[in-house]
Amino acid sequence: MNLEICPLVDVPEVSSADDIASVLITALEPLNPRDGDVLVVTHKIVSKAEGAVRTITGDEEEFKRRLVEGESVSIIRRRGELIIAETKHGFVCANAGVDRSNAAPGTMILLPKDPDRSAHRIRLRLQQAFGADLPVIISDTFGRPWRRGLTDIAIGVSGLIAVLDLRGSTDWSGRELEVTEIAVADELAAAADLVMGKADGIPAALVRGYQGPRGDGRGSDLVRPVDEDLFR
Repeated sequence: MNLEICPLVDVPEVSSADDIASVLITALEPLNPRDGDVLVVTHKIVSKAEGAVRTITGDEEEFKRRLVEGESVSIIRRRGELIIAETKHGFVCANAGVDRSNAAPGTMILLPKDPDRSAHRIRLRLQQAFGADLPVIISDTFGRPWRRGLTDIAIGVSGLIAVLDLRGSTDWSGRELEVTEIAVADELAAAADLVMGKADGIPAALVRGYQGPRGDGRGSDLVRPVDEDLFR
């Protein structure tokens, strides 16, 4: 399998007045999307288009703390200004996904209310525009408790299997796999981030050549149940 990852360039700044699907369709046209391509979109432009942006009032750090707590269902850890929280989506992440990067001055950006639904809506519009079924992944940058550094993961998915379950199959030596589940949506999100970067203003990328199974996967499929989470 060979993958080609194409950044979507010249995507304009997005606001709540914009139709995010139309913005992406215009940016995709030069790439001639076709069946089998996968579109990865950073959540920031989806959140902006959906109005998940808050204007800072009063003390900035206090405002952020209240916002993070309002977006959380539980606080897992605190260290100084850093809060590790479980969001209403079930994600465990820094500051409940509340972020100031790539936000207009004086504002903070939240996660989309329902990233899976957002991905599905975009996918349906792309299908209408291009006559091709393009799976859509909405991504965000997460840290990991057992590794240094950040990587992009899938928080919303439509049109492909998010977790590829290989249990019951065999490896190259014939040994049966008992626990192997591959987070393919996360892997695609991370691969796309390599061409988007954090400071380059490129909010989406088209992944071409992925031959894994399509299906009704969701970003929520990647959330580990609490009773399986050894870090809580």
